Amino acid sequence: MRRRATFAVLAAATAATTALGGFLGPAAYADVIVGDIQINKVSVNGGKNIVVGLADKTVTVSVTATDPSGIWDADFHLWRGSDPDNPDAYITVDQNTTPADCVASTSTTSTCSKTFTFEPDWWLTNADAGTWKVGLYVSANDGSYTVRDAYTTTRIQRLSQLTVNAAPEPIAQGKTLTVTGKLSRANWDTDVYAGYTAQPVKLQFRKAGTSTYTTLKTVNTSSTGYLKTTATASADGYWRWSFAGTSTTPAVSSSADYVDVQ
Repeated sequence: MRRRATFAVLAAATAATTALGGFLGPAAYADVIVGDIQINKVSVNGGKNIVVGLADKTVTVSVTATDPSGIWDADFHLWRGSDPDNPDAYITVDQNTTPADCVASTSTTSTCSKTFTFEPDWWLTNADAGTWKVGLYVSANDGSYTVRDAYTTTRIQRLSQLTVNAAPEPIAQGKTLTVTGKLSRANWDTDVYAGYTAQPVKLQFRKAGTSTYTTLKTVNTSSTGYLKTTATASADGYWRWSFAGTSTTPAVSSSADYVDVQ
């Protein structure tokens, strides 16, 4: 049976914690800088989009910060929406209990990291695909701290799949080849891969002995994600479909189907 969990959204504003305090969530803070602390870099999933299929996906979020007294601690939260006090969705990690793993590179600079796990069979819904904001809290040894509700953003996407089949094989030169396929993506509401409707997908061909694909035409997927078109078989080579992706779904190309032209 499919499981669902309700996000814990902190609705009441709370005063900013001290440098030794815990991290409470998006409703707790406005952007604040106290003391000399500086954020040098924030990284989410190595700078790549977070692509989630039907299995759990764990990513690392890190911040590199500097303060004359050295960095004490850090924490993060990810949220979606326009209002940090009332986010559409929200995820944090062991809030108020587990500090980030901070590694000092110098006496004043450290990189602090935590992992987040996205669980499509537990709390992710299709509506969660898209842009998320990254909030953070960093504190220094002397009590300096900074709080940022939306320091940067990341994108969470539904994993896509694309198939191809070119037939008949082999085929006589000049005859009509039929190329089919299907574009699908993870449906987090139903825990299956479902067809991606009305999406433009390019039909591409690479002649045997060459390394570059040429786009021959663009075909829109059907209501079930199905693709079908025809092309003239002119030479031995490889056929594939290629999808450019959307804000909620990553780009994907099918494997290549080799056709022998006689």
